Amino acid sequence: MAAPVNLNRFRKAKARAEDKARADENAVKFGRTGAQKKADRAQAEKAARDLDGKKRD
Repeated sequence: MAAPVNLNRFRKAKARAEDKARADENAVKFGRTGAQKKADRAQAEKAARDLDGKKRD
């Protein structure tokens, strides 16, 4: 005779696996690498510095 299966545990594990798969798809579709984020941040900081350097008192 087979061992009993906890259906709640099975259902929750299946839901977690589906959520993880969806998250992985979204990370590929919408995500940016750390290097891309760092480059964008550096570009924004440089633009702000350049603009501040051109202000008149």
